[in-house]
Amino acid sequence: MSLAIGSPANSRSRHVLQVARFAWATLGCNVAVVLWGAFVRATGSGAGCGNKWPICNGDVLGASARTQTIIEFTHRVSSAVALLMVAGLVFWCWRVTSKGDWARYAAVLAAAFLANEALLGGALVLLGHVAQDQSAGRIVFLCLHFGNTLLLLAMLTLTAAWLRGGSFKFRARSSEIGAVAVGLLATMLIGITGAVAALGDTLFPATSLRSSLLQDFSAGTPALLRFRVLHPAVAAVAAGYIFWLIFRSSTRRGRFSPPAVALIVALFAQIGLGVMNVILLAPVWVQIVHLLLGDVFWILLVLASVDLLLEPATRTLAS
Repeated sequence: MSLAIGSPANSRSRHVLQVARFAWATLGCNVAVVLWGAFVRATGSGAGCGNKWPICNGDVLGASARTQTIIEFTHRVSSAVALLMVAGLVFWCWRVTSKGDWARYAAVLAAAFLANEALLGGALVLLGHVAQDQSAGRIVFLCLHFGNTLLLLAMLTLTAAWLRGGSFKFRARSSEIGAVAVGLLATMLIGITGAVAALGDTLFPATSLRSSLLQDFSAGTPALLRFRVLHPAVAAVAAGYIFWLIFRSSTRRGRFSPPAVALIVALFAQIGLGVMNVILLAPVWVQIVHLLLGDVFWILLVLASVDLLLEPATRTLAS
């Protein structure tokens, strides 16, 4: 069945694709905010605006402005931009989709996770879990914050993908739910333990690889550094499981899809960056690149997982 140019269905399809492009842009903006947040932590700028939130208690312009204040204020401004973009995405998505379309509910969940992200970020500031704070409370909030970040990126990814693909309603393949859920949870654990390890690198910088290894296993080592060794252990186990999941699903389908190949490449690159991070004593630029690739890997894994778990129940006509 063909669509006439200028028909309502054709016009709706064009609007959906416009929203899809905006959704991908919103996802990119949020990834940038996450990376800048990591830069705030790595440079110890979390207290740059004092204990005030969301306002900034300090000069951000002029010769008297401190670098840490500018860095933290920039993060808050970029977070506000991301919040406005997600709010716009929800409104626009509901305008171009119909009742029962999964894309609109993914957008709403993204907005909820972003609101929670802002509250967790505000709590970190107001409770003093910034700069050189080494408390258990900071570790707990950091884990909650990063876990929430991954869920936010997942919902934005699904919103963009479902809009772009033109499939809005799905049926689940229940046989794959358990295996895929374990893979997603394992990847979340990699990210959460990585965030804790990065905090340890920031608060307890090592002067050499030998001293770094000794820090992890010495009797008087701070508790935060003892948690740092969990990251490579969790990463090794989780990476092995994800490799197995990719090979199993690809073997069943009789081919390695482009997303599967991209996942394998990204996973090997992440392992290499992790080793480089340890050898080079966690320079800020390696941490940021490592996190960026981690976000890309998570997005690819979400897309691959949904492709494995769901099949379209209905499909709109493309333009």
